[in-house]
Amino acid sequence: MAVRDADDGSRSTGGPRVSVVVPVKDDAIHLEACLRGLAQQSTTVHEVVVVDNGSTDDSAAVARAAGAVVVPCDAPGIPAAAARGYDAATGDVILRLDADCRPDGAWVARMLDLLAADPRAAAVSGRATFVDGPRALRRPLAALYLGTYVVLASLALGHPPLFGSNMAMRRDAWLAASPHVHRDDPELHDDLDLAFHLGERDGIRWSTATGMGMSMRPFGTGRGLGRRLVRGLRTVAVHWPVDFPPHRWARRATVAFEATSAAARVARGRERA
Repeated sequence: MAVRDADDGSRSTGGPRVSVVVPVKDDAIHLEACLRGLAQQSTTVHEVVVVDNGSTDDSAAVARAAGAVVVPCDAPGIPAAAARGYDAATGDVILRLDADCRPDGAWVARMLDLLAADPRAAAVSGRATFVDGPRALRRPLAALYLGTYVVLASLALGHPPLFGSNMAMRRDAWLAASPHVHRDDPELHDDLDLAFHLGERDGIRWSTATGMGMSMRPFGTGRGLGRRLVRGLRTVAVHWPVDFPPHRWARRATVAFEATSAAARVARGRERA
């Protein structure tokens, strides 16, 4: 795993520099396995930024031992921790996953390929499969959970959402969205909140070509699922009335029309030339 020291401005050669952000709180065992997967990537990673969100276990020590940059975040909640990590990242492209995720060796390369394939996309995201729990239920439950999330979130957004366990975005897209995200509310889904601020003018691409392994732990109880649902509803509601779905859809349609018109004008200009 190619990483930088906290004060080192070294640059990876060839292609965009990649930063991987991993928020963590008291999850040292899973974090160690996650970092092991990041160390085995086929594409050079400029830095891995582990955001320690007030851990009382060995999470920070595990991250340092793996060569990651450890960034403390005292504000509670994933929204604050994720934003702190994106702020600290120095790469041209910022990837994000969670401490209990298991990336395969081609994950970074696939995410870069997806961004390169669509220069208009500000971010890309994709599916995941559970790596623990009852084996026969891992794929169908993950497909049901993520499929439901994508459908419902897309209705609210007017475009595909982001999934924080498997996503990448351009650094300039984060810099534009950063002042607007809700960092200080731990009861929001940070990935869905970010999608509200990235996706209206800058596209988000959802791909089934990139996968991720993740733990079933957060979904193991009805209480956990209920809490996630409430957070999802809250995340949507805090953007109302400005982003009430019909209003947002209308703005999205206007943006799409303007883009199509601009492309047509460019094409006509080339024909005349």
